[in-house]
Amino acid sequence: MAGRLVHLDTDLGGDPDDVAALAMLLGWPGVEVTGVTSTIDPGGPRAGYVRHCLALAGRSGVPVAAGAEVSLTRRVPAMPYVAEDFWPAGTEPVTSRPGEALDLLAASIDRAATVVAIGPLTNLALLEVARPGSLARVPLVVMGGWVRPMDADLPAYGPADDWNVAWDIAAARIVLESAGDLTLVTLADTLRTQVRAVHLPRLRSAGPLGELLARQAVAYAELRDHAALARAHEGLPDDLLHFLHDPLACAVALGWPGVRTDRRRLLPQQSGGGSLAMVPGRTGRAVRVVTAVAGPAFAERWLQAVESLGDDSGRQAT
Repeated sequence: MAGRLVHLDTDLGGDPDDVAALAMLLGWPGVEVTGVTSTIDPGGPRAGYVRHCLALAGRSGVPVAAGAEVSLTRRVPAMPYVAEDFWPAGTEPVTSRPGEALDLLAASIDRAATVVAIGPLTNLALLEVARPGSLARVPLVVMGGWVRPMDADLPAYGPADDWNVAWDIAAARIVLESAGDLTLVTLADTLRTQVRAVHLPRLRSAGPLGELLARQAVAYAELRDHAALARAHEGLPDDLLHFLHDPLACAVALGWPGVRTDRRRLLPQQSGGGSLAMVPGRTGRAVRVVTAVAGPAFAERWLQAVESLGDDSGRQAT
């Protein structure tokens, strides 16, 4: 896992797991984040929040660009949270020239960086349309893609709840049909990874970015009433705050050994209701799919990475 290059394409500014993913990458030994592009980001507030997180971690040198403003499918934006519980007032958006995010993605691909997509796939689709063959050149890990239903002890989410695909199905089809080395990390497994109230003291001691993660975790759990969600499902801990969907995708990209994967031939198939699922088919692409995860072990590994980043921030501050 040493010396790994990663490009992060994110809708950071919504669920706090995007911040959790960025923090983990910054704190994981041997990882260089070659760039961060924001997606569904009209006016660049999401990219502005990325820069805020990088500054908290003492890593302002990481290149950032604001990308696609709307879903290609819906032609509407998805705005980030703006409450002070999530972000400080006055955080400046990032203004990027048209195509700057695609150029940053292309530069990372030229360096053979693994691309990790933890938001709607609009930027990646636009890159593939503008520069065909780009997505076949490097490994691509996507947090999303509907492959199998939830286990009975978890929330009964369906393909329509697969946000990163469902928000821009047109983009998702382009990406899922064009990627060469593709790995899907789906809700069926990411729901086994959680941030819990028991983790809060460690986060609050993990430097400025850890403090932000703790504050957002509490605010988001209240916003989504995750206490009620946990009470309703045996597979969730009583002190659930939020899920580590996006950090798990990043960990898979880094080769973390606590997951089981399977290679399958899958095709994107759209239902009459508009949802998109990946279904078996002999003419489908060979796709690597996560099929099991050691959830508590991953939460511990994630916390260690965030704590390591906090130690680095403290040294830089002194």
